[in-house]
Amino acid sequence: MALPLLKICGLRDPHQAAAVAQMGADAIGVIGVPSSPRFVEAEDRQALFGAMRAAASGCRGVLVVADPLEQQWSQLELGQGHSVVQLHGSETPQLCGQLRSRLGCEIWKALRIRSSEDLKRAFDYALVVDALLLDAWVPDQLGGTGHRIPIEWLHGFAPLLPLWLAGGIRADRVPALLTQICPTGLDASSSVELSPGDKDLRQVAALVAAVRFVGLAGRCKQ
Repeated sequence: MALPLLKICGLRDPHQAAAVAQMGADAIGVIGVPSSPRFVEAEDRQALFGAMRAAASGCRGVLVVADPLEQQWSQLELGQGHSVVQLHGSETPQLCGQLRSRLGCEIWKALRIRSSEDLKRAFDYALVVDALLLDAWVPDQLGGTGHRIPIEWLHGFAPLLPLWLAGGIRADRVPALLTQICPTGLDASSSVELSPGDKDLRQVAALVAAVRFVGLAGRCKQ
C-alpha cells in the first residue's frame, strides 16, 4: 500500500463515517474522551464503526481515549467495532504495555510535542506500542486543535515505529509537507470540519485525493 495513509478523526455521525470510509480513508477515529466536543458515548460507537466497515471493509476503526481508568478497560476491548486504541493522555510506557497485553489489539500512543526535545520521549514507547502519533502541544487541549508541529523538528526523526502526524492537515498543505517528510500516516480532524464532529465532506474528499496523488506519484520523501 502506498504511503502515507490517512485517518479522519473525530467522527460523530454514522452517515459521515460511511462516506469518509467510502472516499478512501484508511482509518476513522472516534473520540472516547468526555471533555472533547467530539465525544461519542460508548453505546453509540458501534454504529459509527459498523457504518464505516459496511462502506469499506478495509477501513480501520480507531478508538481515541485518554488516561483510561482500569474500570473502563472493558470498553476498550475488541468486539466493539474498533481494531486500534489510541492513547492520547499521559499514559506511561508501562501502562501502554499493560493495556496492549490486556486488550489484544493495536495500541497507538499520541505524544503532544511542545519542543524538539519532546521527541526523545518516543523512544521510551518503542517496545510497548504499535505506532506513535505526534500532535502539537496546546494547553488544556488533548487534540483536534489544528496547531502544527514545526516541520523542521521532524527532519531526521526516526523512532523505529510507524509514525502518524496530526495538526492542521489539509489538502493544500499536503504536497509541501510530504516533500519534507514521509510519515506512515496523516491524521486530520478540525482542519476538515464545519464544526466539531461535523466533517466537511468536500474538504475530506480533497484531502483524500491529495494524499493519494502524492503516494501514487512516489513524491513522498523517504
